[in-house]
Amino acid sequence: MRMTTAGVRAAPAGIEGVVARMRRLAQALPPRDGVAVFNRVYLTVTEEIGQRVAAGAFENRVTATELDVRFAARYLTAVDGEAAGRRAPACWRPLFHMRGHPAVRPLQFALAGINAHIGHDLPLALADTCVALGLEPCALEGDFDRVGEVLVALEERVRDGLAPELVDVADPLTHLVGAWSLDAARAAAWTTFRALFAMRELPDVTEEFTERLDAAVGLVSRCLLTPLG
Repeated sequence: MRMTTAGVRAAPAGIEGVVARMRRLAQALPPRDGVAVFNRVYLTVTEEIGQRVAAGAFENRVTATELDVRFAARYLTAVDGEAAGRRAPACWRPLFHMRGHPAVRPLQFALAGINAHIGHDLPLALADTCVALGLEPCALEGDFDRVGEVLVALEERVRDGLAPELVDVADPLTHLVGAWSLDAARAAAWTTFRALFAMRELPDVTEEFTERLDAAVGLVSRCLLTPLG
């Protein structure tokens, strides 16, 4: 049964390996770099998830770890591919292309990365996890919601930390941020995952569906990265 793992490099060993890889990346990148901005946000989330998994807060530690690692591997593969001169997935290209633009604000970089990772990478990682562990989608729903709780708790901190000045309703960034919703992105990712899982025996349809998803998510990221000055 073929799913969606083509092009994804070997995943780090466990959540600890993911955290270590992200920390090395953080040390290697300039702080203002757009990928560095997203990486800091993602590292915070992953550290929190790792602590909760270790504390038994998830229904199944093995499943939660498998999903977290497969999810992170897609981002890390995109970063490594970009560094090696390979063409990145369409969802990640806007962030890689605009990462040094002086008129794009840090919060925009963070949201573009979150959009790419949740909109494209998350449904693929969910589907791959189900196939790898022989699970049905319903087996992941509880832990998917628990991850959502972590993200919601961190979202306000992220926005306040990256754009504490968002009080002026006339600021274009205020309107841009208001046009994107984490809850809506997660809901769409879950629906996309279920569709991918349902078509897992149709590789040609899966490939076309995944390509269109990649392009659509990339378009949203490009809009989020509109230079605002």
